[in-house]
Amino acid sequence: MPKNEAGPKESDLYPPLKTYLSAQGYEVKGEVQGCDVVAIRGKEPPVVIELKLVFNLNVILQAVERIAVSDHIYIGVPRECKSLKRDFKRIVKLLRLLGLGLICIDIHPSPVPVEVVLDPSPYRPRISKRRRQRLLGEFQRRIGDPNLGGTATRKGIMTAYRQRAMAIARYLHESGPCKAAEVAKALHEPKARNIMYRNVYDWFERVRPGVYALTEKGRQALPTTTDGP
Repeated sequence: MPKNEAGPKESDLYPPLKTYLSAQGYEVKGEVQGCDVVAIRGKEPPVVIELKLVFNLNVILQAVERIAVSDHIYIGVPRECKSLKRDFKRIVKLLRLLGLGLICIDIHPSPVPVEVVLDPSPYRPRISKRRRQRLLGEFQRRIGDPNLGGTATRKGIMTAYRQRAMAIARYLHESGPCKAAEVAKALHEPKARNIMYRNVYDWFERVRPGVYALTEKGRQALPTTTDGP
């Protein structure tokens, strides 16, 4: 039986990259002071490229270390790199944040063997006022700290809206079917009618005009203890 062909190596990325850079007037050398590829053109700052077959944290850390020697640091990966394709937009955003560049390389002969996807440049992200206000609004409206950071409970994240709906569910559980106006007054919740009408969690049902009751799903959603919402 024929032996399995060996897979590609990082060194396979070097020849097409060197050809590409040399055509632009760079003198290119491999493995210089720990850098995979160094290219120099005249008195310009050196260009450093770190090569990897997969895009991972290791290559990012290597590239970040090289920032001390030049502002022109790139990560070079195969064009068909699955780890890059899987989360391309967020990876490019991360590289922009770090001031790093990205080069995709075809190991096999190709009409365009090297593509510079991103050049290094200072990253100045624009703050989204709308998203910031949503963040601060949710933080301020939420009662206490009902969620364990880094996890989501089986019933979902306890948002401020869910807390308000839960308070209404508790009231209906204790008082039975009530008019929306009564619930709003008792809980000081001006949106009580709207919350029960929208019924996002299927906890409420209208038993007659203006009067709402708790559904079985709503009763099951109520905590079995008094520890938090």
